[in-house]
Amino acid sequence: MFKKLVQLVVMLSLSVTASAVFAKTIKIATLSPDGTLWMNEMRAGAEEIEKRTQGRVAFKFYPGGVMGSDENVLRKMRIGQLQGGAVTTGSLGDIYPDIDIYSLPYLFSSFDQVDFVRKKMDKQLMDELEKKGMVSFGFGEGGFSYMMSDSSLYTVEDVRKQKVWVPGGNKVGEAVFSSAEVSPVTLPISDVLTGLQTGLVNTVITSPIGAIALQWHTRVKYVIDVPLTYITAMMVIDKKIFDGLKKEDQAVVREVMGAAFKRIDAANRRDNQGAQEALKQQGIEYIALPKESLDAWYAIGDKAIKKLQKDGSYSAAIYKTITDYVTAAKAKH
Repeated sequence: MFKKLVQLVVMLSLSVTASAVFAKTIKIATLSPDGTLWMNEMRAGAEEIEKRTQGRVAFKFYPGGVMGSDENVLRKMRIGQLQGGAVTTGSLGDIYPDIDIYSLPYLFSSFDQVDFVRKKMDKQLMDELEKKGMVSFGFGEGGFSYMMSDSSLYTVEDVRKQKVWVPGGNKVGEAVFSSAEVSPVTLPISDVLTGLQTGLVNTVITSPIGAIALQWHTRVKYVIDVPLTYITAMMVIDKKIFDGLKKEDQAVVREVMGAAFKRIDAANRRDNQGAQEALKQQGIEYIALPKESLDAWYAIGDKAIKKLQKDGSYSAAIYKTITDYVTAAKAKH
């Protein structure tokens, strides 16, 4: 009897030890505040994953920017303080430049074009990102960004007279406005509302849902009704950490988080369209540019794209691929 009891204790000890070996808590940081769609979906996914892996894979989230900017999150991933982050694709450019190809200026003019191109390219871009060491689970649409201001901006010259905000390190924004001979004001996102209130800046570039969420819409009166860039973000996990999970657990994480990001992607589309209508209902005027102004901005966009290519912000091959798909999308729609 005593011998059987000892054997049982040993077996239980080995079982606990084996579980401990495979148990993994993945720490994820993001700028998204708690209670938002992103956080709700990621938390729900994490709960399902923990249940289906019998606790071998758990997630701990750090929302609301408590770990700093996207760049800080990626730095903390490199030193092992974090294992992942939900970040904008632009912040991943140093790891895989082509991952932010969707954000080239004036690339898309409609969601029909976006949907056509993304069906062709999402998987290719995610696979290449994984080869560079980051596992992702899908693009989360941030919507189109627009130029918004307290002044009507019908021409490029009108914009040159404004105090335009561009986030620090935003290569696309910097390329566009340097090509337009505009000297932008660089501020952290957290300081932009104060900047609008004090007059430090009076023109911003953001999506409709971003303008409302950040309360910037209370300080603008006009929106240039031309999509400037297409915004995307994604959750990434260090591939070395992900590869350390059991194969069956990797499959569960991919399945559950992949489904979560499909829901995030679709919901963000609906929310941005609703936010655009809300801005109009609040009296914010959408400005349709005259053809000569539109042509001038498109020429500036082309100049910015050439600068970005020269700087190595994307490859010539991926640019040809995406522009071919955009051309095909325009022909189809």
